[in-house]
Amino acid sequence: MSRIGKKPIAIPQGVQVDISENNIVRVKGPKGELTQAFNKNMIIEKADNAILVKRPDDSKFNHSLHGLTRTLIANMIEGVTKGYEKSLDIVGVGYRASKQGNKLVLNLGYSHPIEIEEEPGIEIAVDGSNKIIVKGIDKQRVGQVAAMIRDKRRPDVYKGKGIRYTGEVVRLKEGKTGKK
Repeated sequence: MSRIGKKPIAIPQGVQVDISENNIVRVKGPKGELTQAFNKNMIIEKADNAILVKRPDDSKFNHSLHGLTRTLIANMIEGVTKGYEKSLDIVGVGYRASKQGNKLVLNLGYSHPIEIEEEPGIEIAVDGSNKIIVKGIDKQRVGQVAAMIRDKRRPDVYKGKGIRYTGEVVRLKEGKTGKK
């Protein structure tokens, strides 16, 4: 048995979970609604105030899906109750971020500012001029948007300038040494 897969998922107060045919799970909570289709091999059951995920046999494919399915459902429930958040730091002289309407405007040392449109269901906030916060209910989409923003100017390995996740440690390389 999968250690993660066999744990029941508790359904908190105010969250509604519907499991339809073909393993389509719909989770509705105070922050919004998420829907996702899962593999037909997994057996997803709602019992009392919890969700149980079971697998039909111990084949390698079903074994690998067991824990994944349970974790994805748990992430959906956590997303509609608490939500997810990723924060990014901008490091560098003259590098800054600002918010204009529903657009994030980044000045990252290029000849032009970079504008990023807010996606539906994702909220981008700017704290000061060098901190970006991405919020939403879908863990995968929040991470994807944060990674897309980071890709606009990744941290430089020599000076450490660029956009990095809060708490990310960038190992700096030693520069070239000249002969004397």
